[in-house]
Amino acid sequence: MKKLLVLFALLHGLCQAQSNLVLVGGGQHPPEAMKALYDWTGKPEPHILVIGWASSVPDENLRILVDDYAQYAHRPQLELAARDQATVLAQLERADGVWFTGGDQTKVMQVLQDRTLLQALRDKFQNGTVFGGTSAGCAIMSRKMLTGNADLTVIDPAKVEIAEGLGLLPENIIVDQHFLRRQRENRLLGALLGNPGHSGIGVDEDTALLLSNGIQARVVGRAQLMLLTPDPPGLRLRLYQPGDRFQL
Repeated sequence: MKKLLVLFALLHGLCQAQSNLVLVGGGQHPPEAMKALYDWTGKPEPHILVIGWASSVPDENLRILVDDYAQYAHRPQLELAARDQATVLAQLERADGVWFTGGDQTKVMQVLQDRTLLQALRDKFQNGTVFGGTSAGCAIMSRKMLTGNADLTVIDPAKVEIAEGLGLLPENIIVDQHFLRRQRENRLLGALLGNPGHSGIGVDEDTALLLSNGIQARVVGRAQLMLLTPDPPGLRLRLYQPGDRFQL
């Protein structure tokens, strides 16, 4: 019986769709991050849905992605997401990957007040489609999302605004972007003080976190990633360099 239970557990694990996230902290897109987004689709010419709801210039964001893949022998098909539910659901159905641009993360979540659309995105990710984003597109990946409204001069939970995010990261993770370049340590610390038991990830500009199954993490790009984890009565800080791998 014990052997059968072990076999069942192994088979169950194999049947679970692998989840992959590419989180860029803003600035330049690291080539390694964009390659991971491409490779994780598992397609030679993947269809990538580009969601530019955060941006006032989504066409410009699309051109940046076109440039990212300009040297590829086989290039992804990039499509800008619409805003109406029916069209986005159809676009999502044929997408091999989903990318969220920078801008204002609260604008993304305004669109996703449509709970059908929100759940469709979450289901798409859970079913194995690679998701990624930069800047605001990184911030939305937390269930508890930093809106951007905060007092960076103090460490005070009351001075950090948090709203519902897309929630593709593990539920006890809060992520921040442009982290070291814009000195946002106080903001993330305040958020963690206001949410005991949560861990924080700060991704700097020109840098990305590549995350598989919410556990296997790798840092790529030019700068660092900071991880803050509960260590009662305080927090433990780890700083990871490009090329470092770790487990959440």
